[in-house]
Amino acid sequence: MLAYTTYSEAGGVGKSTLAANLAVADARAGQDVLVIDLDPQEASLSYLLDVDDDRGDSSADSLVRHLVERPRGDFDDLIKTSEGVDVIPAHNSLEMLAKHLQRREEEANDFGENWNRNVQLLRVLRENDVQDTYDTLVIDPPATADVKLYNAIHATRSLVVPFEPSGKGFKSVDGLEDLVPGLEENLDINVGVLAIVPNNFSGTNDQQDMLDEITAKGYNVPVVLGERGSLFEGCWRQQCSAFAYVEEHRDREREYELATLNKIEELATDLRTTLEAPA
Repeated sequence: MLAYTTYSEAGGVGKSTLAANLAVADARAGQDVLVIDLDPQEASLSYLLDVDDDRGDSSADSLVRHLVERPRGDFDDLIKTSEGVDVIPAHNSLEMLAKHLQRREEEANDFGENWNRNVQLLRVLRENDVQDTYDTLVIDPPATADVKLYNAIHATRSLVVPFEPSGKGFKSVDGLEDLVPGLEENLDINVGVLAIVPNNFSGTNDQQDMLDEITAKGYNVPVVLGERGSLFEGCWRQQCSAFAYVEEHRDREREYELATLNKIEELATDLRTTLEAPA
């Protein structure tokens, strides 16, 4: 199974948009895909794919309850489907996940049990045979380096990093050289960067210099996405992928948008053939 976490320490770089569209591209290619949304903010992947109806329902079962071993139902009942993709939506209780996991870990320690807060998502996925059920697992955590990110990375061991070619964006990619070894040491796992994905690339000399530096460091850069603000803004407005937006909400085909869809499909194909990550 291919498994990866979409990550960027810089906000506003299209992380959730990329995750959703890669997942839909895989589903359209015949893959069984599960996406897990760990981002508690309202404008998250769950909103984009229009599966966030139960976000604020305190009585609903949630992934958080499964992570702390207090489920209210079956794991499969958490899953909703959008555009051929299975999604475990975000829930507002994710805001308190760190507190809940800490409390559960302290309780386990009081009874002499070994219970690691950073591996609970991996435990839940293994107990529910996700690795045998799906071809692709995509996890979309918030940019903040906290227990949600650590659980995501522990479950996937691989990163896909969207990159906006600006000073701030380049700094976030440059920081991967320190971030990845730190994660490996703290989590005691190997972490790989499957791809860096430049977004909003307009081809200025400065942007090209940044791209050249990234490729010189040995990172995989399968595609470069240009400025497609109206396309991706339309996706959020209509709560759908770029594929559905072009097919269902555009009155005519635009060649540059079709080219963007082709690049997303190319990236999804590259990820499938680059690495089969453990989960």
